[in-house]
Amino acid sequence: MRAPSSASTTQATLRPSSAWTAWGQWIALITMTVDHVTRYLFPGSWDMGWASSSLGRIAFPLFAGMVAWHGLFNTRDPYRYARRVLIIGLIAQLPYMTMPRDGFQLNICFTLALGLCWGTWLRSLARRVDVDTEAPLQRPLLLGASLLAWWLLSPWFEYGHEGLLLIPCYMLALQALTQRTDSFQEHLLMVAASVPVLLVAGLMNNSDMAKSFTVATTLLILLLAAGEANRVPQISPGARMPRKVWLAWYPGHFAVIALLLHGPW
Repeated sequence: MRAPSSASTTQATLRPSSAWTAWGQWIALITMTVDHVTRYLFPGSWDMGWASSSLGRIAFPLFAGMVAWHGLFNTRDPYRYARRVLIIGLIAQLPYMTMPRDGFQLNICFTLALGLCWGTWLRSLARRVDVDTEAPLQRPLLLGASLLAWWLLSPWFEYGHEGLLLIPCYMLALQALTQRTDSFQEHLLMVAASVPVLLVAGLMNNSDMAKSFTVATTLLILLLAAGEANRVPQISPGARMPRKVWLAWYPGHFAVIALLLHGPW
């Protein structure tokens, strides 16, 4: 999702190109819509589950990758960005709740917003330099409390435990991969930082097909962070997604699906 503001000019010269996210917006929304239409509207006798298990598994890791990317490189205030994502989730929650599912669950925007807040907080916790003698004890306690909250709250969110972990793991990997260094040790650290997000992506789905699409999407975003982002051409102005469409698509497509599912016809 598009970040609300840009960082300073000095920082911009150090950031990787974000041109790919304009292409990613179209891909994420199209694959998400394919997933939801085939899952909720197509009869089971049509045997369209393959579309949800393949193209449909691209959407979430792509959304999470874009949110993590913007949270790291394209906004001064990741928490404000997360609030904007959360507003979309609040608007979408009512039509989302009309979809056939077992029990109550918060939609993907809640997962993305909380994941971004958690990842940003973990980064600030890791960077904090505190001379207070209690600091060495406080940080592990805070980290432990956040992990406990993650374990208890995750079942209420779409994609569960793995979904809430994805953005923090993305942020760890993207931060490491965008560092420019010739040190062999640093390159090893980059690889090590990429392992958690790939493991989380691999754990998110049940079928081998779904896992392969999710992991492949995640790996592509890591390659973009490693330098390939600068090779992606800018999308033409005429093909750029209008901001209003980007903001309205998620709640809007659920509203249309709900109308088709529950309308008087």
